[in-house]
Amino acid sequence: MNGNFKRKELITIIAAIKRLIDQQYAHPTGRFGTYIGEKMVRQHQPETEWTVNLLNVQQDDAILELGCGAGSAIKRLVHQTTAKQVTGIDSSFTMLRSVKRRNKDAVRSRRVNVLYGDLNKLAFPNNQFDKVFTIHTLYFWKNISGTLADIYNVLKPGGHFVITFCDGKNDVTWNGVKDLVQNELLPSAKKYGFSDITFIEGPISRQFHTVAVIGYKPLN
Repeated sequence: MNGNFKRKELITIIAAIKRLIDQQYAHPTGRFGTYIGEKMVRQHQPETEWTVNLLNVQQDDAILELGCGAGSAIKRLVHQTTAKQVTGIDSSFTMLRSVKRRNKDAVRSRRVNVLYGDLNKLAFPNNQFDKVFTIHTLYFWKNISGTLADIYNVLKPGGHFVITFCDGKNDVTWNGVKDLVQNELLPSAKKYGFSDITFIEGPISRQFHTVAVIGYKPLN
């Protein structure tokens, strides 16, 4: 009986630790959050590089990243492209500190603008950005339709978005994510007038299937 109690207690502790880690991935805070942020930088290198390439950055582009995390994608944009300005928003002050450390020179020169913000409600003027992208945040969107409407508004005509995420691991497809994309993301993108909407398969990263949805705001 005592053995069963200890086993149940251990299971409870393990479940609590898992919840804590999951919470930190969704919203990193404190020193542990900083560690999680740096871990995600290392884990997500393949899909980050792939996503930056999908942006097809042109000279003088203004780019917005939703949920910029520890700032790895922003660093790539600064050092590998001719983007004029890169703006990153995140709802974690812990991550924003990491972004500023990783991109301190670009922040100082104002080529990089880092803001606290809610990716479910974008507070930017219309027609401000040439590209909008996000990596591994789709799972946390509270209102997919509303966020896509905001993305459409802040994009300049001719601009496009890239939404990168995972939809499975090894031979397992995550039906919840697949249904979310098919039943909410793609219909909402069409509803708000995005054109040339494409679904692209990307690199396998740590056995996870990386994919992206791309859509363009028409010129007229």
